[in-house]
Amino acid sequence: MKAKKITFYCLVGLVAGCVPVVSLHPLFMKEDIVFDEKLLGVWVGDANSAGAVWEFARFDESSAEYLPKELQGEFKSVYRVTMSDKEDHRGSLAACLVKLGDRLFLDIFPDKYPSGESDIEKVKLLYNAFFFVRAHTFLRVDAIGDQLKMRLTDDDEFSKLVEAEPKAVGYTETEERPILTASTKELQAFVTKYADDKRLFPTELTLVRKSK
Repeated sequence: MKAKKITFYCLVGLVAGCVPVVSLHPLFMKEDIVFDEKLLGVWVGDANSAGAVWEFARFDESSAEYLPKELQGEFKSVYRVTMSDKEDHRGSLAACLVKLGDRLFLDIFPDKYPSGESDIEKVKLLYNAFFFVRAHTFLRVDAIGDQLKMRLTDDDEFSKLVEAEPKAVGYTETEERPILTASTKELQAFVTKYADDKRLFPTELTLVRKSK
């Protein structure tokens, strides 16, 4: 469990005990992406959310070339998400708000190498970069208003789901971590079907908009 928490500390630190499920493929096609200006701004949590602070901003055009191919030319629909917690764990990620039917989800993914460099020419351990894969994690968005209410995945609860229903979605396990391998269309069908299943989205996170 220690290694898993190190790998995804920027999310784990914000919701104690939560190790999110990751996917090799995004939850979105271009036509599924929406942009809600109400999400922009700084959101803060209480003691139960480990002092979480999430800031949503418009994605910077100067970094747009580092987005995945599905989003080339679509940077105006992408959020920059900056995260921190009371232990000063930090993360700077990209996110898309995805609408599937009448439900909203966030697809969060890195746009930089783990070294912090976006430019492969500046990566100090160049050959290590061959082993870094951009992965996605998903959140269910329940409300965007004075409060931002979301539910996160957890790999232990997800494992219970697929143990009970092994054909629910394509996945594999690496170092005891489940990793989704299903295509985007398969992921959308899975997430839509199990959106209200607490084995998929067990962890609640409520943030409050920070006054300017």
